[in-house]
Amino acid sequence: MSADARASTDAIRRRKGGDPIVCLTAYTYPIASLLDPHVDLLLVGDSVAMVLHGHQTTLGATIDMMILHGQAVMRGARNACVVVDMPAGSYEASVAKALASARRIFEETGCHAVKLEGGTDVAGQIAAIVADGIPVMAHIGLQPQSVVKDGGYKIKGGTDESIKRLLADADAVEKAGAFSVVIEGTMEPVAAEITRRLTIPTIGIGASARCDGQVLVIDDAIGLTVDRVPKFVKEYAELRTEVSRAAMSYAAEVKARTFPTAEHVFKPKDKS
Repeated sequence: MSADARASTDAIRRRKGGDPIVCLTAYTYPIASLLDPHVDLLLVGDSVAMVLHGHQTTLGATIDMMILHGQAVMRGARNACVVVDMPAGSYEASVAKALASARRIFEETGCHAVKLEGGTDVAGQIAAIVADGIPVMAHIGLQPQSVVKDGGYKIKGGTDESIKRLLADADAVEKAGAFSVVIEGTMEPVAAEITRRLTIPTIGIGASARCDGQVLVIDDAIGLTVDRVPKFVKEYAELRTEVSRAAMSYAAEVKARTFPTAEHVFKPKDKS
Protein backbone atom coordinates (compact mmCIF):
# COMPACT_ATOMS: atom_id res chain seq x y z
CA MET A 1 0.00 0.00 0.00
CA SER A 2 1.36 3.44 -0.87
CA ALA A 3 2.18 6.10 1.69
CA ASP A 4 -0.78 8.09 0.34
CA ALA A 5 -3.13 5.38 1.65
CA ARG A 6 -2.06 5.95 5.24
CA ALA A 7 -4.42 7.54 7.73
CA SER A 8 -3.54 11.24 7.85
CA THR A 9 -3.64 13.65 10.76
CA ASP A 10 -6.44 15.50 8.93
CA ALA A 11 -8.41 12.24 8.73
CA ILE A 12 -7.89 11.71 12.46
CA ARG A 13 -9.05 15.26 13.19
CA ARG A 14 -12.22 14.63 11.18
CA ARG A 15 -13.03 11.63 13.39
CA LYS A 16 -14.08 14.03 16.17
CA GLY A 17 -17.39 12.82 17.55
CA GLY A 18 -17.45 9.86 15.15
CA ASP A 19 -16.20 6.29 15.34
CA PRO A 20 -13.78 5.93 18.27
CA ILE A 21 -10.10 6.27 17.33
CA VAL A 22 -8.05 3.17 18.09
CA CYS A 23 -4.48 3.82 19.21
CA LEU A 24 -1.70 1.62 20.61
CA THR A 25 1.96 2.26 21.25
CA ALA A 26 4.57 0.52 19.11
CA TYR A 27 8.34 0.59 19.37
CA THR A 28 9.53 -2.10 16.95
CA TYR A 29 9.07 -3.27 13.37
CA PRO A 30 7.34 -6.61 14.15
CA ILE A 31 4.90 -5.13 16.66
CA ALA A 32 4.06 -2.26 14.31
CA SER A 33 3.44 -4.76 11.52
CA LEU A 34 1.10 -6.83 13.70
CA LEU A 35 -0.85 -3.88 15.09
CA ASP A 36 -1.11 -1.83 11.91
CA PRO A 37 -4.19 -3.57 10.40
CA HIS A 38 -6.19 -2.99 13.59
CA VAL A 39 -5.46 0.60 14.64
CA ASP A 40 -5.85 4.15 13.38
CA LEU A 41 -2.84 5.53 15.26
CA LEU A 42 0.50 4.06 16.28
CA LEU A 43 2.22 6.08 18.98
CA VAL A 44 5.96 5.71 19.38
CA GLY A 45 5.79 6.76 23.01
CA ASP A 46 8.66 7.82 25.21
CA SER A 47 7.35 5.00 27.41
CA VAL A 48 9.82 2.99 25.33
CA ALA A 49 12.46 4.10 27.84
CA MET A 50 10.64 2.12 30.54
CA VAL A 51 9.12 -0.69 28.50
CA LEU A 52 12.12 -1.72 26.40
CA HIS A 53 15.11 -0.05 28.06
CA GLY A 54 14.35 -0.61 31.74
CA HIS A 55 14.35 3.01 32.92
CA GLN A 56 12.24 3.88 35.96
CA THR A 57 10.54 6.82 34.22
CA THR A 58 10.14 8.17 30.69
CA LEU A 59 12.88 10.70 31.43
CA GLY A 60 15.40 8.15 30.15
CA ALA A 61 14.21 8.68 26.58
CA THR A 62 16.41 10.67 24.20
CA ILE A 63 15.86 12.07 20.73
CA ASP A 64 18.21 9.44 19.28
CA MET A 65 16.18 6.71 21.01
CA MET A 66 12.88 8.09 19.72
CA ILE A 67 14.23 8.40 16.18
CA LEU A 68 15.60 4.84 16.19
CA HIS A 69 12.28 3.37 17.30
CA GLY A 70 10.30 5.75 15.10
CA GLN A 71 12.18 4.53 12.05
CA ALA A 72 11.48 0.90 12.99
CA VAL A 73 7.76 1.53 13.43
CA MET A 74 7.52 3.41 10.14
CA ARG A 75 8.98 0.38 8.36
CA GLY A 76 6.26 -1.82 9.84
CA ALA A 77 3.27 0.50 9.49
CA ARG A 78 1.35 0.58 6.21
CA ASN A 79 -2.01 2.09 7.16
CA ALA A 80 -1.81 3.78 10.56
CA CYS A 81 -0.94 7.38 11.28
CA VAL A 82 2.38 7.29 13.17
CA VAL A 83 3.09 9.81 15.93
CA VAL A 84 6.47 10.07 17.69
CA ASP A 85 6.91 11.50 21.18
CA MET A 86 9.26 14.39 21.77
CA PRO A 87 11.28 13.38 24.85
CA ALA A 88 11.78 15.48 27.95
CA GLY A 89 14.37 18.19 27.45
CA SER A 90 13.86 18.45 23.71
CA TYR A 91 11.28 21.24 23.59
CA GLU A 92 10.58 22.95 26.92
CA ALA A 93 13.45 25.49 27.03
CA SER A 94 12.54 27.53 23.97
CA VAL A 95 10.54 27.67 20.78
CA ALA A 96 13.76 27.46 18.77
CA LYS A 97 14.80 24.23 20.48
CA ALA A 98 11.33 22.75 20.09
CA LEU A 99 11.35 23.54 16.37
CA ALA A 100 14.79 22.01 15.84
CA SER A 101 13.85 18.85 17.77
CA ALA A 102 10.51 18.42 16.02
CA ARG A 103 12.08 18.96 12.59
CA ARG A 104 14.78 16.37 13.26
CA ILE A 105 12.31 13.73 14.48
CA PHE A 106 9.89 14.44 11.63
CA GLU A 107 12.52 14.30 8.89
CA GLU A 108 14.62 11.42 10.18
CA THR A 109 11.70 9.08 10.90
CA GLY A 110 9.22 10.10 8.20
CA CYS A 111 6.47 10.06 10.85
CA HIS A 112 3.21 11.95 10.42
CA ALA A 113 3.22 13.99 13.65
CA VAL A 114 5.04 14.59 16.90
CA LYS A 115 3.61 14.64 20.42
CA LEU A 116 4.65 16.80 23.37
CA GLU A 117 3.40 17.15 26.92
CA GLY A 118 1.97 20.31 28.42
CA GLY A 119 -0.75 22.89 27.96
CA THR A 120 -0.54 26.63 28.37
CA ASP A 121 3.18 26.33 29.10
CA VAL A 122 3.98 24.86 25.66
CA ALA A 123 1.29 26.52 23.52
CA GLY A 124 3.95 28.68 21.88
CA GLN A 125 6.00 25.64 20.94
CA ILE A 126 2.96 23.85 19.51
CA ALA A 127 1.96 26.87 17.42
CA ALA A 128 5.48 27.27 16.03
CA ILE A 129 5.86 23.58 15.16
CA VAL A 130 2.45 23.53 13.44
CA ALA A 131 3.35 26.72 11.55
CA ASP A 132 6.49 24.94 10.36
CA GLY A 133 4.31 22.29 8.72
CA ILE A 134 4.61 19.54 11.35
CA PRO A 135 1.34 18.26 12.86
CA VAL A 136 1.27 18.09 16.66
CA MET A 137 -0.60 15.84 19.08
CA ALA A 138 -0.83 17.45 22.52
CA HIS A 139 -0.81 15.70 25.90
CA ILE A 140 -2.46 17.08 29.03
CA GLY A 141 -3.53 15.75 32.42
CA LEU A 142 -1.05 13.40 34.04
CA GLN A 143 2.23 14.06 32.27
CA PRO A 144 4.79 11.26 32.78
CA GLN A 145 7.69 13.59 31.95
CA SER A 146 6.71 15.66 35.01
CA VAL A 147 6.29 12.72 37.40
CA VAL A 148 9.42 13.56 39.41
CA LYS A 149 8.40 17.22 39.70
CA ASP A 150 4.86 16.21 40.67
CA GLY A 151 6.07 13.72 43.28
CA GLY A 152 4.62 10.65 41.60
CA TYR A 153 1.82 9.53 39.30
CA LYS A 154 -1.11 11.61 40.56
CA ILE A 155 -4.60 11.67 39.08
CA LYS A 156 -5.62 15.11 37.78
CA GLY A 157 -8.94 16.91 38.01
CA GLY A 158 -9.74 16.20 41.64
CA THR A 159 -9.89 19.83 42.80
CA ASP A 160 -11.40 23.03 41.44
CA GLU A 161 -7.92 24.42 40.84
CA SER A 162 -6.84 21.29 38.94
CA ILE A 163 -10.00 21.33 36.82
CA LYS A 164 -9.49 25.00 35.96
CA ARG A 165 -5.90 24.29 34.92
CA LEU A 166 -6.93 21.31 32.78
CA LEU A 167 -9.62 23.28 30.95
CA ALA A 168 -7.15 26.10 30.30
CA ASP A 169 -4.57 23.60 29.00
CA ALA A 170 -7.13 21.96 26.71
CA ASP A 171 -8.22 25.30 25.26
CA ALA A 172 -4.60 26.40 24.81
CA VAL A 173 -3.44 23.36 22.84
CA GLU A 174 -6.47 23.48 20.56
CA LYS A 175 -5.96 27.18 19.90
CA ALA A 176 -2.26 26.54 19.22
CA GLY A 177 -3.20 24.16 16.39
CA ALA A 178 -2.85 20.62 17.79
CA PHE A 179 -4.81 18.14 15.66
CA SER A 180 -5.67 15.99 18.71
CA VAL A 181 -4.89 15.73 22.40
CA VAL A 182 -4.11 12.86 24.76
CA ILE A 183 -5.81 13.13 28.17
CA GLU A 184 -4.04 10.93 30.70
CA GLY A 185 -4.81 10.04 34.31
CA THR A 186 -7.72 12.48 34.63
CA MET A 187 -10.99 12.22 36.54
CA GLU A 188 -13.70 10.86 34.24
CA PRO A 189 -16.16 13.80 34.42
CA VAL A 190 -13.38 16.29 33.64
CA ALA A 191 -12.05 14.30 30.67
CA ALA A 192 -15.61 13.96 29.39
CA GLU A 193 -16.16 17.73 29.69
CA ILE A 194 -12.92 18.48 27.85
CA THR A 195 -14.01 16.10 25.08
CA ARG A 196 -17.36 17.86 24.85
CA ARG A 197 -15.91 21.37 24.62
CA LEU A 198 -13.04 20.79 22.19
CA THR A 199 -13.41 20.57 18.41
CA ILE A 200 -10.35 18.29 18.09
CA PRO A 201 -10.35 14.61 19.06
CA THR A 202 -9.36 13.55 22.57
CA ILE A 203 -7.46 10.31 23.14
CA GLY A 204 -7.94 8.92 26.62
CA ILE A 205 -5.64 6.81 28.75
CA GLY A 206 -6.88 6.28 32.27
CA ALA A 207 -9.45 9.01 31.64
CA SER A 208 -12.98 8.78 30.18
CA ALA A 209 -14.61 6.23 27.90
CA ARG A 210 -16.32 9.24 26.35
CA CYS A 211 -13.05 10.46 24.85
CA ASP A 212 -12.94 10.29 21.05
CA GLY A 213 -10.39 7.48 21.22
CA GLN A 214 -8.23 5.44 23.53
CA VAL A 215 -4.54 4.53 23.73
CA LEU A 216 -2.71 1.83 25.67
CA VAL A 217 0.91 0.79 25.98
CA ILE A 218 1.09 -2.39 23.92
CA ASP A 219 3.16 -4.32 26.45
CA ASP A 220 0.53 -3.57 29.11
CA ALA A 221 -2.28 -4.65 26.78
CA ILE A 222 -0.69 -8.01 25.91
CA GLY A 223 0.50 -8.83 29.42
CA LEU A 224 4.20 -8.46 28.71
CA THR A 225 4.96 -5.73 31.24
CA VAL A 226 7.24 -7.12 33.94
CA ASP A 227 7.27 -4.17 36.33
CA ARG A 228 4.45 -1.82 37.34
CA VAL A 229 1.17 -2.24 35.44
CA PRO A 230 -1.19 0.77 35.79
CA LYS A 231 -4.38 -0.01 37.70
CA PHE A 232 -6.61 1.09 34.82
CA VAL A 233 -5.04 -1.34 32.34
CA LYS A 234 -6.98 -4.34 31.06
CA GLU A 235 -4.73 -7.15 29.83
CA TYR A 236 -6.10 -8.68 26.63
CA ALA A 237 -3.48 -11.43 26.67
CA GLU A 238 -0.92 -12.75 29.15
CA LEU A 239 2.37 -13.25 27.36
CA ARG A 240 4.64 -13.21 30.41
CA THR A 241 3.73 -16.84 31.09
CA GLU A 242 4.05 -17.81 27.42
CA VAL A 243 7.52 -16.28 27.11
CA SER A 244 8.68 -17.95 30.32
CA ARG A 245 7.23 -21.29 29.19
CA ALA A 246 8.97 -21.06 25.82
CA ALA A 247 12.29 -20.25 27.50
CA MET A 248 11.87 -23.18 29.89
CA SER A 249 11.07 -25.56 27.04
CA TYR A 250 14.10 -24.40 25.07
CA ALA A 251 16.35 -24.71 28.11
CA ALA A 252 15.10 -28.24 28.73
CA GLU A 253 15.85 -29.29 25.13
CA VAL A 254 19.32 -27.75 25.26
CA LYS A 255 20.12 -29.63 28.47
CA ALA A 256 18.73 -32.87 27.03
CA ARG A 257 20.57 -32.27 23.74
CA THR A 258 17.30 -32.78 21.82
CA PHE A 259 17.02 -29.37 20.14
CA PRO A 260 17.06 -29.21 16.29
CA THR A 261 20.47 -28.83 14.64
CA ALA A 262 21.47 -27.73 11.17
CA GLU A 263 21.68 -31.37 10.14
CA HIS A 264 17.99 -31.87 11.00
CA VAL A 265 16.82 -28.60 9.51
CA PHE A 266 18.77 -28.76 6.25
CA LYS A 267 18.73 -32.53 5.74
CA PRO A 268 18.88 -33.17 1.96
CA LYS A 269 15.72 -34.49 0.36
CA ASP A 270 15.70 -38.07 -0.83
CA LYS A 271 16.20 -37.89 -4.60
CA SER A 272 15.34 -41.53 -5.26
